[in-house]
Parts: sequence; C-alpha cells; structure tokens
Amino acid sequence: MKIKGKVFKYGDNVDTDVIIPARYLNTSSEKELAAHCMEDIDPSFLNEVERGDIIVAGDNFGCGSSREHAPMAIKASGVALVIANSFARIFYRNSINIGLPISECPAAVVAIKKGDIVSCDLASGVITDETTGESFRAEPFPPFIQEIVADGGLIAHLARVKK
Repeated sequence: MKIKGKVFKYGDNVDTDVIIPARYLNTSSEKELAAHCMEDIDPSFLNEVERGDIIVAGDNFGCGSSREHAPMAIKASGVALVIANSFARIFYRNSINIGLPISECPAAVVAIKKGDIVSCDLASGVITDETTGESFRAEPFPPFIQEIVADGGLIAHLARVKK
C-alpha cells in the first residue's frame, strides 16, 4: 500500500484527549468523531486536513485512555498514516485493529516539517519527503498485519478470511 499526503506535525505525548476530546465520546459515529479530531491541539486541522494526509509526531503518540475513538477519529478525518517516534501500546494496537496505518521512524520525524508532502510505501517501510527528496526506512509490519490494515481493520479482515 502506498500513501502520499501533506504533513501535520505535532510534538511528544499527544494524548487521546486531544486527539478526540472526552466530551465527544458519547458517539461512535465516525463522521461525528472526525468533526472534532485534533480540535483542542490544532484548531486549523479540521479546515485543512484532506483525504490522504499524514500526521507526524514525536514520542508516545496516543497515550492516555484505551479508547478506540482516537484512531477512529484520525482515520475518519481522512488521515492515511501516522508516523511517530513511538506510540502508546494501546493506541498502536487499536490502530491496527481499526485499519489505521502507523509507522515508527524517528529519523523521519526529525527531518519532516509541517506542510511537507510525504509518501510512504507501507510494504517496504520506505518513507520519502517529496519536498526535500530525503528518504527514510522504517520497519514495515509483518505481512499478516499489513493484511489486517489493508482490509480496513481486524473485523473486516476476519470477515474476509472466513469466506
């Protein structure tokens, strides 16, 4: 799977409460969650994000509560990939379970700037900053996890393999 989009950049410890504030957790509607994604940390995000865009962040992205709402809100907003130095373990797992591609690549996080155009080949782990021409290598997911993400998440994957 190949992804290409504009970058939104954030720092360390972006927690689930700023990804999707708790006041909106009374719904599981992806459209409603997307309408409030990142609003407390970046009020311009909702007006600027486009389908296929990429979030780049520092350490411990998605820390906080274990709610699946956070990766759901990101995915539903149109973000196609999150690249970070590291992810909170539950966010990491929830992202795979709902089919949100994520990648850990500290070198890319340091070099990539907000607004850059970045492409990523998830199968090989190659991340390219199209704006600067720099390339980085992240460890790709093993094939079975790549399948889960490509199928749109664990439930969709299980439905496909059961057929």
